[in-house]
Amino acid sequence: MNEETIENPLFSIVTAVYDVAAFLDDFIASVESQGRDDLEVIAVDDGSTDGSLARLHAWQARRPDLVTVLQKSNGGQASARNLGLDVARGTWVTFTDPDDVLDDGYLAAVDQFIGAHADVAMIATARLLRRDATGETTDTHPLRRHFSGGDRLVDLRTSPSHFYGSAPCAFFRRDLLDRLELRFPEHLRPNFEDGFLCCSYLLRLDAPVVGFVGSARYIYRKRADRSSTSQRSMADIGRYTTVPRDGYLRILRDAQHRLGAIPEWLQSQIIYELSYYFSTQDHVAGTGAGASGEVAEVFHGLMREICHLLDPDVVASFTARRLKPIWRDILLHSYRDGPWHSDSVLVDTIDSRQRLISTGYRYCGSAPTEEFLLDGRPGSPAYQKTRVISYHDKTLLWERVLWFPSDARVKIILNGAPVEVVTQPPKPSTYAIEPRVVRAALRRADPATRAARAPALQLSAADRLVLRLARSAPVQRLYKNAWVLMDRVHDADDSGEILFRHLRRSRKKINAWFVVEGGTPDWHRLKAEGFKRVVAHGSLAWKLLMLNAKHLISSHADGAVVNPPEITRLVQPTWRFTFLQHGVIKDDLSNWLNPKPIDVFVVSTPQEYASIAGDGNRYRYSDREVQLTGLPRFDKIRQVGEQFPPGRRDLILITPTWRHWLLPPLAKGSQRRSLTGDFLDSQFAREWLGLLRSPQLQEVAREHGLTIGFLPHPNLRDALHELDLPAYVKRLSYQDNAIQELFARAAVLVTDYSSIAFNAAYIERPVIYFHFDLDRVLDGGHVGQKGYFSYQRDGFGPVARTLADAEAAIVETVRAGRSPGPVYQERIDSTFPDRDGRCCERVTDAIIASTRRWRPDA
Repeated sequence: MNEETIENPLFSIVTAVYDVAAFLDDFIASVESQGRDDLEVIAVDDGSTDGSLARLHAWQARRPDLVTVLQKSNGGQASARNLGLDVARGTWVTFTDPDDVLDDGYLAAVDQFIGAHADVAMIATARLLRRDATGETTDTHPLRRHFSGGDRLVDLRTSPSHFYGSAPCAFFRRDLLDRLELRFPEHLRPNFEDGFLCCSYLLRLDAPVVGFVGSARYIYRKRADRSSTSQRSMADIGRYTTVPRDGYLRILRDAQHRLGAIPEWLQSQIIYELSYYFSTQDHVAGTGAGASGEVAEVFHGLMREICHLLDPDVVASFTARRLKPIWRDILLHSYRDGPWHSDSVLVDTIDSRQRLISTGYRYCGSAPTEEFLLDGRPGSPAYQKTRVISYHDKTLLWERVLWFPSDARVKIILNGAPVEVVTQPPKPSTYAIEPRVVRAALRRADPATRAARAPALQLSAADRLVLRLARSAPVQRLYKNAWVLMDRVHDADDSGEILFRHLRRSRKKINAWFVVEGGTPDWHRLKAEGFKRVVAHGSLAWKLLMLNAKHLISSHADGAVVNPPEITRLVQPTWRFTFLQHGVIKDDLSNWLNPKPIDVFVVSTPQEYASIAGDGNRYRYSDREVQLTGLPRFDKIRQVGEQFPPGRRDLILITPTWRHWLLPPLAKGSQRRSLTGDFLDSQFAREWLGLLRSPQLQEVAREHGLTIGFLPHPNLRDALHELDLPAYVKRLSYQDNAIQELFARAAVLVTDYSSIAFNAAYIERPVIYFHFDLDRVLDGGHVGQKGYFSYQRDGFGPVARTLADAEAAIVETVRAGRSPGPVYQERIDSTFPDRDGRCCERVTDAIIASTRRWRPDA
């Protein structure tokens, strides 16, 4: 301990430091800005490998009165904090993380509160979130409501919805930690060591009273590269074994042993922790979050034990964080013995054009028997499916999706008993779908009938003018019942544009328009071709078009396409959405696609159709929405492919897709992405650059008169100028090349997980898959979860796991000819039984049919 440090500090900040040099300056500045002379900082370097330790030593040299630096070999955050706690001398100790910052006046607010409440034993401070990707700081932490009552003491026994488990934002009496012999559990990784210490501390107090001090604001950093311990924790096996066993179960049983019953506040803390096992998997693009195989078996066994310790009433009433009804049903029923089904059916959607309503229920265990009465007579749903609800490699619930005619009185009987019908819980009970009642209840949710205007007071004069123009006779003559087609906001030349061309050529009575961002290469190309029905995205004309659209048809379903903010802030859209897709779905994208308002869902292969519309998958869509038509792009690929027989195929086409972890999240309303700063140091860049620079590739290309073409995914376009590519590699882009022609010219296509391989297979071009990071991608680290498609069993070419294997496969494929081998040709024929050039025609017919009234004989 430095001799110059103060003798009796009020506060000790113990901070565990590991490889956070990039963030330390902000942390140090925020600590010094507190202006306290009764503060000590114990900074414990846990074996950092960057410049963290040097920065700490410089800080200590400059402020020996404030800072003490300790060093240890890497052993984890808990061990570093414990070392610092052993030498801390403050009356109060907190464990600020060194990549976070303290708001101005943070310690002053805590000091004022403890001065007014001398007996308080624990202080909780408010967490704000700062996102590195945008620099924005927001009060959006899920537990912000705990501080809505102002600075106050809360007895957790009488306010059990309150709890606190974050040691960096909490203050403890150091003497109590010592007397109770409490330290962070060092084996409890990768998380919950904070929660375990906080809960153990509170369980040992005479009364679990916490000072919630919302005026003290702790700013928690959400790193853009997702490199923090908490952000990476869901990819760690210990998250599914050690944490639930030695964290959640142990603290629950300790409480039961000490108190004879588990306090409700502690149960709420554990439910809060468990909710992240569901929400993290519900994000389609994650960090490899999820358990599988033997780890999943262990996890679900522990979940069963945990759920048996939770009071069903506490689970049912939990509101500290949004708990989706599905998650709540899982916690209440999936880990308990015996079958269960919902005691009501929820009517949640009305399609006024097809005159159908959607309802359903969930069950676990054996399926209940079903009876349906339509206007008092036995009947059947118009459409139905059973989808699975699975998390962490296990089906936990099943959900029935049922569509009925909206003008029928429908009664649903499960296991011989009628079930309650609700339109939004909670509502007065009823046991029949009464057409009049249901129509009134759902009118606001009906795209064809609900009030479209946002509250007038929220609209500017310019907004109101746009709405008046949209309803004017000249504008409606131009745009009424328009079919709006698009691909990406800023790119075209995919299925949206191809279908648009088909409509203008063959179905001119359809009021078709195409949208793309003005000034882009595709905008100029289409305008140069003489297309007058091309509208600039974001323009006044675009707003008027969208406000009159009957159909929105796109190869993409991102929020910027489906729910453009410039329109949704004016009205609730009434168009029907057709998802053309920009590839064949082979992974499970249900988490991403299920919330989308898709009315026509285009698919291309029998296997893809079954994986989405059939029973036993995770998608909510049935044969009502899913249509086996083929992608419009396949019509053009087929046409162009016929122009390039084997002798004209002159490209080794290398087409890597992107990786979620290489790019920060999309900004709201945007489809543009930028790469993280360490892209060139990533395994992704090293492996693909190794292939592009391969002497073997150069030699086989020279030997056969081929060009090596590099076509990265559009999300990676920012990296092109940084890549040091050999002169013999031709840089290609989606903006500057006719994509279908590139596929047609391919003597072999090399990709990784991209559905581009289906494009090549459609016109019988050889494919090679380069899977150097297979485990991380298929464990959910990129997008989606593993689907029906096996690259080894179903793929259209060999799978290479190493650079050497990829080089060898390319050389062998090129030398064997420029067509797929017999095994792969058989797979192509099975995948695409009908390649007839009529995909656009079938898609058009499916869109028209989606607006027709459903009839049982249709």
